[in-house]
Amino acid sequence: MITVGKKRILAAFIAALSGVSASTLANDSELGTIETVTVVGQATNFEVTSEQLESYQANDLSDVFRLTPSVNVGGSLGIAQKIYVRGLEDNYVNVTVDGAPQASTLFHHIGRVSIDPNLLKQVDVQAGAGEASSGAGTIGGAIRFKTKSVDDLLASDESFGGKLSASHFTNAGEQYNVSLYGRLTDDWGLLGYYNDTSRDNFEDGNGDEVLGTASDQNMGFVKLSGAIGSNQNLSLSYETREEEAMFSSRPNWHVQPDELLYPSKAERDTVVANYALHQGPALNLEATLYDTVSSFKGGRFDWYTEIATFGFDLRNTTEIGDHRLTYGVDYRDDQVDSGDPLYAQEKGEVLGAYVQAYSQVTDQLLLSYGVRYDNYEFQQQVLAGAAGEPGEFEDSDVSFNAGLLYEVTQHWALGLSYAEAFRGKEIGDGFTIETPEAAGSPFAEDIVGETVSNVEASVEYTGSNLNAKLAIFDSEIENAMFDQLYGGPFYDNAGTVNTSGVEFDLGYVLGDFYAHMGYSNVDSEFDPKAGFYTQDFGTIHLSAYEFRHLGNSRGDTWNLGLEYSPVESFKAGFNIGYVDDLTIGTLYQDFDAGWLPSLYELEKEGYTTVDLFAEWEVVNGLSLNAAIINVFDEHYRDHSSVGDYSAVEGYGLVVGPWEAGRDIRLSVNYSF
Repeated sequence: MITVGKKRILAAFIAALSGVSASTLANDSELGTIETVTVVGQATNFEVTSEQLESYQANDLSDVFRLTPSVNVGGSLGIAQKIYVRGLEDNYVNVTVDGAPQASTLFHHIGRVSIDPNLLKQVDVQAGAGEASSGAGTIGGAIRFKTKSVDDLLASDESFGGKLSASHFTNAGEQYNVSLYGRLTDDWGLLGYYNDTSRDNFEDGNGDEVLGTASDQNMGFVKLSGAIGSNQNLSLSYETREEEAMFSSRPNWHVQPDELLYPSKAERDTVVANYALHQGPALNLEATLYDTVSSFKGGRFDWYTEIATFGFDLRNTTEIGDHRLTYGVDYRDDQVDSGDPLYAQEKGEVLGAYVQAYSQVTDQLLLSYGVRYDNYEFQQQVLAGAAGEPGEFEDSDVSFNAGLLYEVTQHWALGLSYAEAFRGKEIGDGFTIETPEAAGSPFAEDIVGETVSNVEASVEYTGSNLNAKLAIFDSEIENAMFDQLYGGPFYDNAGTVNTSGVEFDLGYVLGDFYAHMGYSNVDSEFDPKAGFYTQDFGTIHLSAYEFRHLGNSRGDTWNLGLEYSPVESFKAGFNIGYVDDLTIGTLYQDFDAGWLPSLYELEKEGYTTVDLFAEWEVVNGLSLNAAIINVFDEHYRDHSSVGDYSAVEGYGLVVGPWEAGRDIRLSVNYSF
């Protein structure tokens, strides 16, 4: 059996990789129920805590990842926001909420991830392909949102409580939420939460109104959790969310002054069950069962599309001496009913089996290694009269990973890892299912699944006041699936996507001050296979407009922050974000098809944003929060949004949205 000391070494290793505190992992009696991201050799994985989200009064995805240079969010409008991890779109990332995957996207002009930051306990981020237990299709990494439960909100001697919050955003909106939670018995508790948010059109840094950004959102959440005897835990949760607004036909583009807006509505309902059984070193069973239905109605044609997902993950962890073994199976079934009146439906299934192991070889050397098998099946159904034939796909593969962490000294550690992942064809965009223009299947006859190989090396220093991490990585996605818009099969293995770069994080504590700095440099490139284009373009930088569902290119990104907390009841700080200029060639497909006389050099201007925050607990239970986002009213377009193509004749509408200007956020919170 792994000794207490070695357990702490293992916990420290997992903590370094996932951002979770080592003491939490080593001592938490419910470790088996925690969806810890433990990725092979990645020192730059991290955790976003509820305290960080509360400091900046986070109200959308952009706020959630405000302090993380390696994760970026494009699209200034909440429903249109897309997450990019190391330059890869969230289509490549396994995104879950309490273990329930957020599968596919309803419409390529909106995002596929929606979450209420007020409800989050933490967010674990795995950047890049990693361990076998990370889930199916984890090509670009994993993002795991975890919601709060009664035990997170009540002390052991408390039986009932609640929280009332009212917030006002000067740019522009207001938010009200209420939480009630209590212990039904000594072992069981119930949490209820409701949020109502109303937004007006915000103003950009120039003081101009950004049309089509107003919306009304509401969200309800109930979670029942507790213990069954001394060694079992169970939680059942239900979430329902709704957003209504007058959106443009393309919410992730800038709305022109004379552009029409259409009544639109997005909904999502999710049921999740989590179960854990702890029965000694050999049996630590975890089971997750989920069912999600999401829908979107709106746009120029008032189409309605719906995605239904259900599935499970069943795993066990066994300790044998100095070895820890996690093994299990997972299954997911997805179905999209298309807004296209001809192409009615797509169905996809993925079944996986995995084994992931840790071996404490010496007191200084920890090895991690694993293997995963995935089988993908896909079917497309069409209505009578539709052009072409329905597409079918089936493929499977085995993925391996191995990594090591070596503690050179008490303060220095080196990491090295290699990881693979596989993904087959999944259900597509509900508004633009891969409809062929002529007779025949929308897929190339020889289409196969995508495979990725991810290599990383890292060095970390941990001292009493200073923690620093440096990682370099190279990820190569072979047989990347992509739309061949002009000629040939609609969907094909287009070539290779490569992302490589350097990430650096530093944190320093001095008395009542905490300073942090982060840096990310990522090259996101596409190497087309022979024959995909009629011309030889060589390696191409990814851009969000041309390579939707693949990735985007971003300038070097820096983040610098300082927090000051002289007493427990008060904290204040600032954060500075800087993104460097970037110019890349774009519109390769359009040029290759003869639509344009030349390629377009897309210029992405750099920008600097400054945010301030302060929190003050006035009396026990009553607190005030203030934050100023974009203090100096910077006028900018996020590099992770669609770029500005208005200089190209015929592309005047293809312009990404401006980000919001200065926003003063004030909130009053009362807990009882």
